[in-house]
Amino acid sequence: MSKKHIHFELQGEQQQIAVIRLTRGAKRNALNDALVLSLRHLFETMPASVRAAVIAGEGDHFCAGLDLSELQERDAGQGLHHSRMWHSALECVQYGPVPVIAALHGAVVGGGLELASACHIRVADDSTFYALPEGSRGIFVGGGGSVRIPRLIGVARMTDMMLTGRVYNAMDGERIGLAQYLVAAGTAFDKSMELALRIAGNAPLTNYALTHVLPRIADQPADQGFMTEAMMAAIAQSAPEAKDRVKAFLEGRAAKVQKA
Repeated sequence: MSKKHIHFELQGEQQQIAVIRLTRGAKRNALNDALVLSLRHLFETMPASVRAAVIAGEGDHFCAGLDLSELQERDAGQGLHHSRMWHSALECVQYGPVPVIAALHGAVVGGGLELASACHIRVADDSTFYALPEGSRGIFVGGGGSVRIPRLIGVARMTDMMLTGRVYNAMDGERIGLAQYLVAAGTAFDKSMELALRIAGNAPLTNYALTHVLPRIADQPADQGFMTEAMMAAIAQSAPEAKDRVKAFLEGRAAKVQKA
């Protein structure tokens, strides 16, 4: 299925993996409103069979940021509402129905880094580079980057990127936390699919706790976080699937953790 600037398909034996590919390759997959709204719609209408999603980019780049050729002159109120539209769309990615993996290559710049930071796992290949050029263009991040990116790399590093135009290569990006995995050029999508299939095998309630509850616990004061954790632990372990999985482990029917 293709939407405006996006190709969507289901993969896996039970169609449990949603593959979402940005298809503006000629524009380095730069984001415009139509693409952002299509992303929001896909996550709002995700088929019930899906247990994990992979977002990738067509061509040589994941996403080179905002399509400045479509940047409209707006007054302050219009600019505010436009930014909030992006917030709503990327919140559907971060707090949608399933864990999301970003398969990164080439440019992960500006709004592309904002999109990647809304995903739960980021897999970068050796061609990946990261930048936030908004500072040199007289604008500011508006897709949630000022909230999400400092949580990955800290305020000081994001400030440096925007003040100086610093570009991080793939290795340094993984080192500071922009990606959790670094793989050979051309293999980010394959690694992302491998992880997605593994994630799809988890109990759905546990995946929900990790994508919806854990980030909120991290934002809570410790005493509130401990209480939220206790409630989520009680809910998760009471699920029939959790009881079956624990029983399988105790009876020796489940694999034990092995050294990597």
